[in-house]
Amino acid sequence: MTRCSQCGTDIAPSLLACPVCHTLVHADALKRLASQAEALTGAGRLADALVAWRTALDLLPSDSRQYAAVSGSIAELSQRADAAGITREPARPAWAARVGALGAVALLLWKLKFVIAFVLTKGKLLLLGLTKGTTFVSMLLSVGVYWTAWGWKFAVGLVASIYVHEMGHVAMLRHFGIPATAPMFIPGIGAVIRSRFYPNEPVAEARVGLAGPIWGLGAAGAAYLVHLATADPFWAALARFGAWINLFNLLPVWQLDGGHAFRALSRSQRWIVAAVLGGMWFLTTEGLLVVLALVAAGRAWGGAAPTEGDGRTVWEYGLLAVTLGMLTRIPVPPGALP
Repeated sequence: MTRCSQCGTDIAPSLLACPVCHTLVHADALKRLASQAEALTGAGRLADALVAWRTALDLLPSDSRQYAAVSGSIAELSQRADAAGITREPARPAWAARVGALGAVALLLWKLKFVIAFVLTKGKLLLLGLTKGTTFVSMLLSVGVYWTAWGWKFAVGLVASIYVHEMGHVAMLRHFGIPATAPMFIPGIGAVIRSRFYPNEPVAEARVGLAGPIWGLGAAGAAYLVHLATADPFWAALARFGAWINLFNLLPVWQLDGGHAFRALSRSQRWIVAAVLGGMWFLTTEGLLVVLALVAAGRAWGGAAPTEGDGRTVWEYGLLAVTLGMLTRIPVPPGALP
């Protein structure tokens, strides 16, 4: 029990405000977090500012006016963080047009630095996840389970693909200032991360949900490029299986990635996604796409949906459906797996 600083009433540990005078229990901490969040926002550190505001939100009663005000600040900052995260093609420098063929080579190298910077920053995040004991040990256990079915080589590749997928979620959660754990693998099932989604942020939830399949698509695409370079059927099998897993995660149900994405889609947008999935099934005959299309149509037909959906989510979902659907058609020679 604590005592209210204003009226002296005893306050139970679970309460966030005095039941008599409604004084906030964590008023001093809230002032400090608000000042910190405003300073971070002014410095352009939006993700860190979001962390401070979300921490403050947990210290406020959900029916208080302060809770509503902080929720509004979070929504505004989330929109700014989302807009800042959209990468654009860098402008062509003026010198590239003046030096002919040599300029074309220099321009290619100049653009490559953006790719290298992306790989280095995301590579640091991938390595950071491996430093967590629960992540590393559970990865080893999963490798052992898959090893018995497909051999060590495919087991390592599959676990690495799942890890990349999960770290895509972690990266986007950090982008929106949402605390999250490193992945924990469940042998024979997959992997999970622990985090929380906040109310009234369907767009942020959709970005986080689709970040996993986007990163997973990158892993599958990299495996396919290695196959094209080496003609090793193992890499074709790994790319195809990885694409299938990420496509499965687009199912718009429960806590799967597609379920998170659909919360940001209007009813008409859901019908568009269902049509894309149906069209991809017609082109590829991949049976999983039939299931995806039927479930998407069901979500479009019934259930709650926002009046105005998020256009970027439609494009990301549609492109994932198309590219992952095509990758599931990669020919894998018999005997590519043990």
